[in-house]
Amino acid sequence: MAKTVEDFNKRRLRSSNITVIISIALVLFLLGLMGLILINAQKYSDYIKEQLVVNAYFDENFDVKDSAKTVKMERETFEKIQKLTPVKRATYITREMAADEAKKSMGIETSALFEENIFPSSVEVALKPEYVDPARIDEAIKQIKSTPGIVDVKNNSTLMVEVYNNLNNILKWILGFSLLFLVLAIVLINNSIRLKIFSKRFIIKTMQLVGAKRRFILKPFIKEAVILGVIGAVLGLAVLFGAWYYFITQIGTPFAQDDNQLILLVVGIFLLGIFITVFSTIFATWRFLRSNVDDLYYS
Repeated sequence: MAKTVEDFNKRRLRSSNITVIISIALVLFLLGLMGLILINAQKYSDYIKEQLVVNAYFDENFDVKDSAKTVKMERETFEKIQKLTPVKRATYITREMAADEAKKSMGIETSALFEENIFPSSVEVALKPEYVDPARIDEAIKQIKSTPGIVDVKNNSTLMVEVYNNLNNILKWILGFSLLFLVLAIVLINNSIRLKIFSKRFIIKTMQLVGAKRRFILKPFIKEAVILGVIGAVLGLAVLFGAWYYFITQIGTPFAQDDNQLILLVVGIFLLGIFITVFSTIFATWRFLRSNVDDLYYS
């Protein structure tokens, strides 16, 4: 009979531990998924911002006789623009390239309309994402315009502001959902731990009544919480990156991955799982340590 009761308690304890581990793994999987979405949303936002280019035009007073000298001067100006702080990348557009682009846009031969190439050479500049900001775009344009050899800088400021605001709103919503998932993670893991500790409330109180110190009682529960947190975090991260790998191999996602950010995400999820588990264990155990014996029947 005693063996049967002991086996039953072992099965119940094993079932309780499995439930806690699955809860931790599932919650951390969802939290990690939101983290990956947030990282890639930021990268995609930066990618879109880099597609909003600024056009810097050279002096239009072009003399065919001095074409070699002019090209040399434009090249020097182009190299200076490339070194400017706000510039992510720059592309040198020659007069011939500008004319070819005009042909494609209009669908006709420009030579049929104009006796000579009237399209000026220019530099197509993609700004760094942090400069595609209504508060900093003017600073970037001013630096480009002050470069010797540049006579005019044109950009669609209205489009930039609209894209900037829309992307920021999307990122705020994703961040908001991530914080919501964090709160849900804490609540769900805490509830799972509380149910586990609740089943041991009489053991906790018995140890306390026979003279065991609170630190002595807490120690094995904390050790167990660390082990459960580690197992749950490893399982959750394994499923997360397994699913993510399948996603990127099947769909061929264009999102760039930053190893440093991924490492921070893994470490953060891992430590968060352990922290929430340990904190919930201490909180739940401490509650029964402070309660009266009669309260255990109504907890």
